Amino acid sequence: MISLQFFITAIVVCIAPGTGVIYTLALGLGQGRRAAIAAAAGCTFGIVPHLAAATLGLAALLHTSALLFQIVKFAGVAYLLYLAWQALKSDGALAIRPYGVAQSALKIARRGALINILNPKLSIFFLALLPPFLSGNPATATAEMVMLGGIFMALTFVIFVLYGAFAAIARDWLLQSETVMKWLSRSFAGIFAALGLRLAFEKA
Repeated sequence: MISLQFFITAIVVCIAPGTGVIYTLALGLGQGRRAAIAAAAGCTFGIVPHLAAATLGLAALLHTSALLFQIVKFAGVAYLLYLAWQALKSDGALAIRPYGVAQSALKIARRGALINILNPKLSIFFLALLPPFLSGNPATATAEMVMLGGIFMALTFVIFVLYGAFAAIARDWLLQSETVMKWLSRSFAGIFAALGLRLAFEKA
């Protein structure tokens, strides 16, 4: 049985602004509700490999292998800096502007998935988060991990969609000012760059 404590913990974790939330907000502000939903779906799907790693014990391998951790980490750093550049460019994929070529939902979702897939800390995070909420029965441990992970993913998607919906509502007001759009794009670029630098200094 899923405890109320797990629900509360998972909701708090999902609400806390992180890279996925920032990405979803950027797409909601830049392209509207449909793009925000695609971003939320991609970020949620990007959790799957880390949950699988935590369930299968691969996260422990990532934690103990300095080389593997560094490879995934710096791939993630490079990707976040790329997103920063895309937010900074006037015609970039994450730039906030009133008009532009609409991106496909698949492309938006794929970028969102990569944000989480290339963050090696997520596997270790789930390895620490989920076990305390297991019943302690070895026979059902895997099934319980999968169930907890599924609930966490569902909460992630719902909360990210809500973030994106609020951003899409704010979009109509923000598009009235070119100055605001320009500074928002710069702000998102700065945030992605800062997140990339923070990831660069993370240790296994």
